[in-house]
Amino acid sequence: MGSEVIKGFSGLDVLALGWFTFCWLGYSVYSRKMSQRRTSLSSIMAAHRVAWMDGLLTRDNRVGDAALLGNLERNVSFFASSTLLVLAGLVAALGSGDDIVAVTDNLPFTMAVSEHGWETKLLLLAAIFVYAFFKFSWSLRQYGFAAVLIGRAPAHSDLDAEAARQFSTHAAQVISRAAQAFNLGLRAYYFSLAYLLWFLNPWIFMLASSIVVGVLYRREFRSRVLNALNQVV
Repeated sequence: MGSEVIKGFSGLDVLALGWFTFCWLGYSVYSRKMSQRRTSLSSIMAAHRVAWMDGLLTRDNRVGDAALLGNLERNVSFFASSTLLVLAGLVAALGSGDDIVAVTDNLPFTMAVSEHGWETKLLLLAAIFVYAFFKFSWSLRQYGFAAVLIGRAPAHSDLDAEAARQFSTHAAQVISRAAQAFNLGLRAYYFSLAYLLWFLNPWIFMLASSIVVGVLYRREFRSRVLNALNQVV
């Protein structure tokens, strides 16, 4: 193993971690700015949510709308619960560094890593899932706020055109922010899968990080479902 730059990490490990961070943060900034300039899943879904709220105001019975929102909440709740289970597993793995190193040393393409390096990598992986949990829990809270707005939505006949438009726009923004928080948590899962390969080989880790960026870009800006959503009038 090369000289250690940080305790337990070689220079290649530091380079790999830097590339991973650049890929994650760089794509987050890029996707946010590009969504303001061109059609993306985020921008097209935001428009559909405004249309949803416009339609909600014309309905006397909002049970179906509440059910749809509840289904969205259940999806987020599943990931929030799963994240806690993953964190529990990572905490348990911290006490088994010797066993993990012994197993992975016999795998192909692995590079030698000290026990301290393994523990540091596990802690960083745990930090990713802590971040994901905070995003999922914040998404759940925001969906709760949206449920309150749906519950207090006035009848369309009680609003003038401007007031109705303001309600639709701002209620849709609350749901869109909840969806954005969920998306950020889900993105953490994508990058955590690439991160797992760091335990084997830093070069493969960097390659996987780049592939994740490509997958995210294609789904956000070039996917078939985006084309279909864009065709809905």
